[in-house]
Amino acid sequence: MISLIRRAGTLVGDWIAPNLRTFLETRQPVVWLMAIAVGIAAAIGAILFRLGIAVVQLPWLGTMSEQVATAAREAPWYLVLLAPAVGGLIVGLMLEYVIPGKRVEVVADVIEARALPSHRLSFRVGIGSAVASAISLGTGASTGREGPVVHLGATLATALTRLLRLPPAERRTLLGCGVAAAISASFNAPIAGVLFAQEVILGHFAPMAFAPIVVAATVASVISRWWFGDFPAFIIPDYQVTSYWEVPAFALLGLTCGVVAVLFQFSLIGSDWVARRLPIPLVMRPVLGGFAIGAMALVFPEILGVGYEATDLALKDQLPLTMLMTLIVIKTIATSITMASRMGGGIFSPSLYLGAMTGGAFGVIASAAFPELASSGGLYAILGMGAVAGAVLGAPISTTLIVFELTGGYALSIALLLTVSIANGVNRALNRYGFFEWQLESRGLFLHGGAHRRIGHQIHVSDFMQNRAPDEPDDPPPADAPVLHAEDTLEMALRRFDDTGAARIAVISDDRAPKLIGWARQIDALERFAKELVEANVEEHR
Repeated sequence: MISLIRRAGTLVGDWIAPNLRTFLETRQPVVWLMAIAVGIAAAIGAILFRLGIAVVQLPWLGTMSEQVATAAREAPWYLVLLAPAVGGLIVGLMLEYVIPGKRVEVVADVIEARALPSHRLSFRVGIGSAVASAISLGTGASTGREGPVVHLGATLATALTRLLRLPPAERRTLLGCGVAAAISASFNAPIAGVLFAQEVILGHFAPMAFAPIVVAATVASVISRWWFGDFPAFIIPDYQVTSYWEVPAFALLGLTCGVVAVLFQFSLIGSDWVARRLPIPLVMRPVLGGFAIGAMALVFPEILGVGYEATDLALKDQLPLTMLMTLIVIKTIATSITMASRMGGGIFSPSLYLGAMTGGAFGVIASAAFPELASSGGLYAILGMGAVAGAVLGAPISTTLIVFELTGGYALSIALLLTVSIANGVNRALNRYGFFEWQLESRGLFLHGGAHRRIGHQIHVSDFMQNRAPDEPDDPPPADAPVLHAEDTLEMALRRFDDTGAARIAVISDDRAPKLIGWARQIDALERFAKELVEANVEEHR
């Protein structure tokens, strides 16, 4: 009996000991404790950011609420016209003299920081971007607060963990904690915050990362609900699907929303392309963009700020068809101008806005065509919110949960999942990317092709080359010999090895008179590639 007990104890010990050793070696207790600190910091940051927007809009609108359109109708016309331009001037000066990168950083920069170890989120840039975004939104910029809040949460997480010597995977987990906590605090959506952090930022659903991310989101949610109250962002009627005969209509709405999402992204990309080629000083770009927004707001004040007031009216089926159709076009133009002029803000709230207007308009038309079968326009507006936002962000899972938590409309789950999935499929078919992917690929960072493509682009020859020996001449190789440069990517190096059949290639400087600075060996390149692939696979599945 005693021997059996000892044997059982040995077996249990052999099973538990390796798991516990891995848990401690990866410093998971520290990660869990830091997740609590990150959740607190991100929640406070999200609260201060929302208060900052309210404080900025108070002098010219006379209110700190989100009823921006109503307040703008009652404000003097010259304030509505000039406030966005004044905000643009302040932002332009910050871009020129305060923010080193000359642009406000948002979600794409967080994804880049996760993918590239060399790209660290600067605390100065993070705070500067948050301030610039709060000023932009507070003075009427037609964007959203999701992007700035996500970036702020990630920046705070990076700042808190910078002094800790954590493995790279654990640092990325805490980055996800900051994102999840920020979304949870800003939108009162903890479940969606967790899934967004894993789906969009980390790019995987590793079980070991799940627990600390949930801890951070929970802490942030508790603080947010204590401050703002425990209720959804949009209070909507108790909508129900009238008939399952509406399923084809939901599918058609998904197709429509997919097209709207594609056109919205083309508008954002096209306006950015045009703005980059106009000879306008950096300081003046936000000023001109703000002036254009102010001029449009004289007729359509619904485009100002995050637009939650107009979105709420669409969800409650209180906007006529002509207004819904018009606001789809005007909001697209306004957001494109705002983003191209480099004012701060994100695209999530505008995507919700466009989705609500698209769904609302679709619902009005469907109700008129099939009055006995069609549900209300408000129900279709909810579905449209998720469909357009999911397609634009390239995050159908977390977007579906965000819409659930923003509206409390869990009874619409089947219809929402159908419309979101179809809209996302249409976007992939016509545009291939979500907006974040386009932003990253415009910077030369390719993530959608899998870990092997990301690694091939993020590792450079300088990461695995052998330096020239001190007594070795620095004369460059003959003109017909293959060469590499230190900044060439791993993918380029592997192709060069494959094309030439060489086992070792000279690495030369980029000077006008190039010199030999080292050697790149094929075996070293392949070993580094294999090592990075293994680490990525372990992180995604542990």
